[in-house]
Amino acid sequence: MKLKPLNDRVLVKRLEEETKTAGGIIIPDSAKEKPMKGEVIAVGPGKVGDDGKRAKLTVEKGDTVLFNKYAGTEIKVDGVEHLMMREDDILAVIEG
Repeated sequence: MKLKPLNDRVLVKRLEEETKTAGGIIIPDSAKEKPMKGEVIAVGPGKVGDDGKRAKLTVEKGDTVLFNKYAGTEIKVDGVEHLMMREDDILAVIEG
């Protein structure tokens, strides 16, 4: 299945967090929080402004991003969990 987000929406796949702390302690699944970092899978064409022109999104497909803890709506695409969110819910693009 292919999804094309509308307007200023972005489809993000969560990246897995480390299962070990820096000190070597293994974190059990029940104590893990959902990661707030993900990879952009698809982006919409941008939001239409008051002047009728479409503003291009800042993020692009393939970017690694940091987003709000409770951002977006969880959806499954081909059995894999993704988040559909607005670009405003993205806090930063992680470079490097």
